[in-house]
Amino acid sequence: MNPEVVALWRKHQSGTVLEVIRFVSASGPVGKGRRRMADHQEASVTLPSDPASVSAARTYVADVLAEWGLPSDSEAADTVRLIVSELATNAVQHTFGLSPTFTVDVELDRDEQLRIGVTDSHPRFPQRLPAAVQQDNGRGMVIVRWLTAESGGKLTVRRTEEGGKTVSIMLPWTVPTESARAD
Repeated sequence: MNPEVVALWRKHQSGTVLEVIRFVSASGPVGKGRRRMADHQEASVTLPSDPASVSAARTYVADVLAEWGLPSDSEAADTVRLIVSELATNAVQHTFGLSPTFTVDVELDRDEQLRIGVTDSHPRFPQRLPAAVQQDNGRGMVIVRWLTAESGGKLTVRRTEEGGKTVSIMLPWTVPTESARAD
C-alpha cells in the first residue's frame, strides 16, 4: 500500500503566519467505534516571538488534537494546553529577542505516541533555576517535567542544526473510543 501525503497551506488567524499541515497515511482497517487514523500525522506552525503568540500556539495545538480525536474537555487536553503554554512562553520570554519566531510541531505516530516540540533559534538550553518562595517565575520547566512524567511521557531538549534548540515532550496517545465516551 502506498502512503498518501496531503499538504495543506493555511494562514494563521493573525493573517501574518503561513502554516503547513501535512498528513501522511497508509490505508488500513478501522475497528468499530474508532476514528480512522493515519500511521503518521504531523502539523506545524511558526509564530512571532510575541506574548500574544502563546495563546495562538495553545489554541493551534488544541485544535489540531481535536481534529485528531482528542476531546477538548479531557484531562489529557488540559495537560497538553498547559505544557504548550509553558513551552511557548519560554520561547518568547527567554530568547532575549534573538529568536524572532518559534515553531510548534505536533506529531502523532501509529495512534500511540504524541510528540510536541517547540523550536526557537536561541542557543541557550532551559536552566533549572531554584524557585525562591517570593519568585513569580522560573517554574515553567518544573511544571512541564512534572506533567510530562505524570502522563507517562518523556521530555527532551536537543540542539538544532541552525544552533537553536527544540524542547519536546512525548506522551502516550490516549484517546477514548466512541463507545467509551458514550458511557
